[in-house]
Amino acid sequence: MPTGTLLIIDDEARLRQLLAQVLELEGYTVLQAPDAHRGLELLQQHADDILLVISDVKLPDGHGVDLLPRYKAAAPEAEVVLLTAYGTIPDGVKAMKLGAFDYLTKGDFEQQLVVVVDRAAEKARLRKRVAELERRVGQQYTFEAMIGESAELKRVQKLAQQVAPTDSTVLLEGPTGSGKELFAQAIHQASGRKGKNFVAVNCSAFPKDLLESELFGYKKGAFTGALTDKKGLLEEANGGTLFLDEIGELELNVQAKFLRVLELQQFTKLGDTKPTKVNVRLVAATNRNLKQEATEGRFRPDLYYRLSVFTIHVPPLKDRPADVPPLAHHFLQYFAAKLSKRLPGLESDCLRLLQRYPWPGNVRELKNVLERAAILAPAGEPLAADFLPDEFHALGRPPKPGADAADESLRALEARHIGKLMGELEGNKPDVAKRLGIGLTTLYRKLQEYGLE
Repeated sequence: MPTGTLLIIDDEARLRQLLAQVLELEGYTVLQAPDAHRGLELLQQHADDILLVISDVKLPDGHGVDLLPRYKAAAPEAEVVLLTAYGTIPDGVKAMKLGAFDYLTKGDFEQQLVVVVDRAAEKARLRKRVAELERRVGQQYTFEAMIGESAELKRVQKLAQQVAPTDSTVLLEGPTGSGKELFAQAIHQASGRKGKNFVAVNCSAFPKDLLESELFGYKKGAFTGALTDKKGLLEEANGGTLFLDEIGELELNVQAKFLRVLELQQFTKLGDTKPTKVNVRLVAATNRNLKQEATEGRFRPDLYYRLSVFTIHVPPLKDRPADVPPLAHHFLQYFAAKLSKRLPGLESDCLRLLQRYPWPGNVRELKNVLERAAILAPAGEPLAADFLPDEFHALGRPPKPGADAADESLRALEARHIGKLMGELEGNKPDVAKRLGIGLTTLYRKLQEYGLE
């Protein structure tokens, strides 16, 4: 039987009570409100519990479609179903664009109401579960929670821990996907600014003509379309840390404004005549060689020298293979929980291929590979190499002439051991796979690979 809390907002008391009775018989807890004001109060008070808002479109103090963003802001994980006596196509289209789960017309919704409510409530439950998982992962932004045992990672951690308590600007260098933002978050959490805002900005994600206004904000009338004052991301980070990812993408004129921020802790908004003061620590990251960029005129040398007060190079994953197993186990369990699937671990053959892969996309690529594998793998079994993408299997094929002799001898030993077990167990493949600690599909591939079929 369904469970969960619903909120009905409707000024028609009889209809509101009728809906509540029907839904309570279905197992839901139902809250009621006669208008938008009371509805928003209840929504804010019970945001963690409410799965679904059922709101009339025409309310005494507002229009349901226009109220949608306020409902979603008060309870981001809840769904919204709108009811109307006179449905119109424009209102329906606008409601769906603003995030409504459904738009029903009074008078012909009785047959579908319970079905729609059950579907919307289940979607909200799933969203809440995923959000909780993401919140737990988001709480792991500390040096102690970093996953990996390699000497390279420990060296970088030590440097970051030494600079974290200071207010010095930090420049994180390293390839895309290597974990620079994770280090930036850990530096913030280990500083005296912990508890204040950590604002992350990917400079390559904004059109270059919008980035300046997003960072510094603007005054009303600064340009066409500037109808109100806008607070920039620098002000949002006031008292905390601003993380500028891919800082090499900044335009030269924006770089000049940032140099002033670093030197004087102030800047001037677009359309303003007075400077705005801020207290912000800057952590920047780049996958470029900024020193070379500065030499070649693509980056301001004075800004580079201010940024590089304390430079940390985050090594790519291929340079720290010892970190692959713990990261792989962590991501596998994360996605197993997200998919509600039990995946007890990784087979040794799968782990061997993961460690031998060069990881051009670094930790981000490893995470994506494990998500795909977790979706494909059967529940209850260790993750087999068969569920890795095709490029991984090329790593396990017989070596070409001239390949490393030590690797060849290991393959020969493995083939001999499998052949011996096949003989001892009279060709019983499930028993052989169990003895080897691998999946049956992996055994079939190895038998074919070594010509033991």
